[in-house]
Amino acid sequence: MSPLKLAGCLVCLLFALAAHTSALAQAIVIGGKNFTEQEVIAEITSQLLRARGYSTRVRTGFSTPGIRMEQEAGLVDVYWEYTGTALSNFENITEKLGADDAYARVRDLDSKRGLVWLSPSKVNDTYALAMRKADAAALGIASISDLSIRIRQGKRLRLACNTEFYIRPDGLAPLQRAYRFAFGADDVVRMDPNAIYDTLRDGNSVEVGLVFSTDGRINAYDLLLLQDDQSFFPSYLMTPVVRRKVLDQNPELAGHLNAIAAKLDNATIAGLNGMVDLQKRDVEDVALSFLKASGLL
Repeated sequence: MSPLKLAGCLVCLLFALAAHTSALAQAIVIGGKNFTEQEVIAEITSQLLRARGYSTRVRTGFSTPGIRMEQEAGLVDVYWEYTGTALSNFENITEKLGADDAYARVRDLDSKRGLVWLSPSKVNDTYALAMRKADAAALGIASISDLSIRIRQGKRLRLACNTEFYIRPDGLAPLQRAYRFAFGADDVVRMDPNAIYDTLRDGNSVEVGLVFSTDGRINAYDLLLLQDDQSFFPSYLMTPVVRRKVLDQNPELAGHLNAIAAKLDNATIAGLNGMVDLQKRDVEDVALSFLKASGLL
């Protein structure tokens, strides 16, 4: 090769290296919602990407509408969303879809918005209604249909839920319509999602609580998940969603995020949630322990 051609090749290589280095140096903003599971998965994502040479910044504490607005505005690059949540809240789709169809539908719709849904995890974190096992047994309640019958018969039962569930399109009002019952106007207490579990366990002010099915406190607090016997709640597969612009600049991101998704299922995420909520371990420590135990680090 002539000296001139060699010099040209070296210049091209330097430009390519500079572009790659610049992409890695630009912080990837990782978002999360306002509950433990989202804080944990955001930290897992951040730690793995940092180990792969990226600069990252974590921003958690968002509501569902809030984090989507941040991502569409380019202020959050990646976060983990749930298929059923996206379909009902962002696409206004309420028809019953299987897990695979729901994923394919939201993936295709969000692609038009410049958002890429990568491989879903096996975490299906559905909303659920829970009661203390002793109370449920005493009242003969095992399902949401049983609950609706007791309330229609005049039994006063109080519900603790967060504000988002109270107003969202796959939330309290449509749930009550589907099961043909309604909590009394003064019998719905809105509170922070994390406060619901302790309130329900203590049993002083509510008998029913809205919970996430993968929360480690359900078993620890001896709570019973009421069967959703009319299949009201859709599939909620937890999946990394990335802005296409960021993915085009960093195509290897897909492999890193998909590697995390492949290691997650309901039992695994419930264990991680329990480490934070029950054992009171730091989110950073829990994330690191998962990455090491799963062989990702």
